[in-house]
Amino acid sequence: MVKHSGKLRVGIIGTGLQGRRRAEALRQFEDTKLIAVTSNLPAQAKHLAEDMKCELMGDWEGLVVRQDIDVVFVCTPPDCHLPMCNAALKNGKHVLCEKPLACNPEEAEQILALARREGLKLKCGFNHRHHPAIKQAREWFDRGLIGEPIFIRTEYGIGGRLGYEKDWRAHSEIGGGGQLMDQGMHVIDLSRWFLGDFTEVSGFLQTGYWDIAPLEDNAFCLLRTKTGQVASIHVSWTQWKNLFRFELYGKDGYITVEGLGGSYGVEKAILGKRAFFEPFKEEVFEFRGKDVSWEEEWREFKNAIQENREPMGDGHDGVEAVKIAYLVYEVARKSK
Repeated sequence: MVKHSGKLRVGIIGTGLQGRRRAEALRQFEDTKLIAVTSNLPAQAKHLAEDMKCELMGDWEGLVVRQDIDVVFVCTPPDCHLPMCNAALKNGKHVLCEKPLACNPEEAEQILALARREGLKLKCGFNHRHHPAIKQAREWFDRGLIGEPIFIRTEYGIGGRLGYEKDWRAHSEIGGGGQLMDQGMHVIDLSRWFLGDFTEVSGFLQTGYWDIAPLEDNAFCLLRTKTGQVASIHVSWTQWKNLFRFELYGKDGYITVEGLGGSYGVEKAILGKRAFFEPFKEEVFEFRGKDVSWEEEWREFKNAIQENREPMGDGHDGVEAVKIAYLVYEVARKSK
């Protein structure tokens, strides 16, 4: 695959919240054009097509074969990811697929293998890597400001909504799992990004409130690297007040990211240093305004395509996140 020059032309499958976010993010890029959208919800798709001044297509099969589309965004529930991603890749399209990459590790690996055979770029929708507070945390981490990492502790949750037990996320055949395969994907990915691959996993699953058994509305996970660093993860659909907190502790200090904007509160990146005999001091950055992660994620993927390199949060990262979730599921089943 050679470098891509000129304007990148995009097609979007799925026009729900994620599809709209992805479409809106393209507006500021002069070297990107949204060609068409499609959805199994015609009225919703028509509204987005009108807003974006692009074509509305009746089916996704027609979208992926178009010669005037270079990149396909798959913004549908996970049970559709395998056929849609594979069809797009077979027709020579680069693919950005929402997390989880697929309903299970086997399907995720099939998508990745095809992308590699075709020489095309595959990106999993890990927009959290592009939140400004996370980017600031990564900069501090790469500069060695907290020294060698020791552990990560993460809490991420929402409260759901009335009727949540009827949502598509409450069906394993659609989502591949419960909350661990939903918001859990983001924090598994972030933990891998900072600490590297995990060689041991353990965890417990709980169905504490929502009538979705055997799916979990809470997952409690411990992941350990070969060198002994541990990531502690709690993801929840019974976090009645939305919460995001990502903490990374090293031998020389700590980094905390709080909030994601909106209902999660002001997004903050906090840097503190180990100081046994001094008053605690923290450097705090607050990031206000709109959520720019969707735009920044497209910028990164667009650049990767144009520069013919692997994107940040690529297909391999998507596969590994699903694999870890399924290892936790296996451990949790055996512990019953």
